[in-house]
Amino acid sequence: MSLPPILYHHFLRPLPYTPTWNLQERIHQLQLALRHSSSHPDVLLLLEHRPTYTSGRRQTEPDIHDERLRLENLGADFVPATRGGQLTYHGPGQIVGYPLLDLSRYTPTMGARDYVCRIQKILQRHLRDAHGIVHSPSEHTGVFLDPTTKIASIGVQVRHRLTSHGFAINVTHEPLPWFDKIVACGLDDVRAGSIASKLGRRVDVGGEIPGLVQQFGDIFERNMVKMDMENTGEIGKAILQLEKEAEAAGDWQVEPQEHK
Repeated sequence: MSLPPILYHHFLRPLPYTPTWNLQERIHQLQLALRHSSSHPDVLLLLEHRPTYTSGRRQTEPDIHDERLRLENLGADFVPATRGGQLTYHGPGQIVGYPLLDLSRYTPTMGARDYVCRIQKILQRHLRDAHGIVHSPSEHTGVFLDPTTKIASIGVQVRHRLTSHGFAINVTHEPLPWFDKIVACGLDDVRAGSIASKLGRRVDVGGEIPGLVQQFGDIFERNMVKMDMENTGEIGKAILQLEKEAEAAGDWQVEPQEHK
C-alpha cells in the first residue's frame, strides 16, 4: 500500500462528548497545518461515550429546546453537534468511530458519498464476518437488521477534504433504553437494535475492536497501526489528557431516569 498507515487508538473508558469533539478539532487543525509537507497523520479513534444525546447541525436551539430539557432530565448530556443528520444517542455499550482522514490522499480525491459508502460497508462486513449477521437493505443511511431495526448510524463532516465525526454501532443492550426515549435520526417507525439483541447473548465491546480495525484497513486500502502515545507528539498528549478527564469524571448514568 503506497499511502501512509492510519493510526488508531481504542479508549477503554467512556468519554465525555465535548472534550472528545475538542480532540477531533485539535487533530483537524494539526492535519491542516502539516498538510503542505504531507507529514500529517490519518487517525481512527474508537471509543464509547458517556450517555449523551446529540442533535445535527441543521437543528437549531428553538427547534429542540423542549426536547433538550426532557432528555437532560433523563440523566444524559445533550450536545449540539456539527455532523449531518438529526437527533441521536451515544453511550456505553456502543462503539463510536471517529475517522480523521485526508480524502485528498486518494487519486482521484475521494468524494463524501464514496466515503460514507465505505464506512457503511465496513460495518456491514464486520457484522457478517464476525457474527454471521446479514444486514437488511435500506434506503436510509446506516445499517439495519430488518426494515424497522437499526443497529448502526453514520453522520460525518468533511471540511477541506478532512473528515470528522463518523459512525456508531450498538454492541450491547445498554444503549437501547436510551434510544427508546427519542425518534432517532428522524425515523419514526425505526427502533434501535444491537449485536447482543440480534444474537441473544452477551457480547463484549472490546472484542469487536480488532475486527472493525481490520475491516477499516481493508475497505480504505490502508495499513492500520496502533498509536504509540510516546511517539505521536501533540496528538498522543491530547489523547492521554482526555483519558485522565474521563477517569476523573467518575461513574455515569446506567439507565435513563424519569423525573416526575
